This record gives sequence, C-alpha cells and structure tokens, in this order.
Amino acid sequence: MSFQTLVVDHPLVAHKLTALRDQDTDSPTFRRLTDELVTLLAYEATREVRVSPHEIITPVTATTGVKLVSPKPLVVPILRAGLGMLDGMMRLLPTSEVGFLGMARDEETLEAVTYAERLPDRLTGRQCYVLDPMLATGGTLAAAIRFLTDRGADHITCICLLAAPEGCARVEADLADLDVPVTVVTAAMDERLNDKGYIVPGLGDAGDRLYGVVG
Repeated sequence: MSFQTLVVDHPLVAHKLTALRDQDTDSPTFRRLTDELVTLLAYEATREVRVSPHEIITPVTATTGVKLVSPKPLVVPILRAGLGMLDGMMRLLPTSEVGFLGMARDEETLEAVTYAERLPDRLTGRQCYVLDPMLATGGTLAAAIRFLTDRGADHITCICLLAAPEGCARVEADLADLDVPVTVVTAAMDERLNDKGYIVPGLGDAGDRLYGVVG
C-alpha cells in the first residue's frame, strides 16, 4: 500500500485547532470551528481529485477548463463524530455523493465494530474521502478503509482533525497488503496515546464535544 500523512501547516489551521483543544470551548463554537477547519483541510485533501478537460465559452472567448470526472467522489463520514465534518467537506465538493459508515471503538478491546452502513454495493473506480475527527489507535480508520476497498474503491483520502503516531503506524501496518493509495490529511500529529487510547494533548472526545454526552 502507498501510505502518506500530510500535516497541514497553516496559521489559520493552527489557530482554529487551538480553540478546538480548549476545554472551555462550548459545543456550538466547537461545531462551527470544526466546520471551518474541515474546509481548510479539504482544500489540501482534494489536490488529487480527478478532473477532465471541459470546453466552455466565457463572455470573451472559448476556453478549456476542467470538471470533476465520473464516477463522482464519495464522501464517507464515520458515525457519529464524522457527521460534524460533513458540511465543511460538502462546501468544497458540493456535487460529490455521500455514504455513511457506522463504526464504534470497543473501549475494552479498542477494536472497531461496524454497526451500520449506507454505501453503494460497488465502489469500483471511486475516489473516497473518509471523515473521522480523531486518528487515535487507528483501528476504526483501518477497518473503514478496508470496508471501502473491499467494495472496489481505488483511492482513499482520510481527513482527521488530529492524528497520533501510533494510529498512523497501525493503519499502515494493517493495510500493508492493499494495492490502493491512502493519504491521511490532518491538522496536527500529536505526541502519543495515553493508556486509555486517547490522543495527547488531543482535544477530548470529539463526538461528545460536538453533540454532548449521550447516555
């Protein structure tokens, strides 16, 4: 597998991420900042989106531009926290299609469990953009990528607010047998995981901070 990690080095990205990390940032502000940050990350993440030449006529003359090719890119938020990233992504790719993948981390084993999916049966030739706020242990993201490639996806870009070195290493190791390019685009590569599998310094539980604690 071709695997690479892109940490977006930009002052606005760092500024918004700092506010997201702050424990005093309330949920409405956290949601707005997540939306804005994802749009910035998506700009970098879509540099390799597939396009083809497209002839148009401007008010002055004929010229050649580009348009997105078919099949359209597929955006896949991982429920539930990935939903908080969807609007920011769709702002940049409004004509893309959206699928949903419900995956949760078992807090005992730290393994990913799939509990829901709404995706095309065949993803042959599709570029997929996976939205997951935290690349922590890497189990959920690795399982999601394999789920998509098993259906034929041939190009995967993952957008994460934060990543941990251990998670990136696991994704690369778990998917070493795949012949599919995988890129992780993130706002920061943090120091490490703690003994509970949370990113340090991190920003806490992204789902809880986006939507509140659901009992």
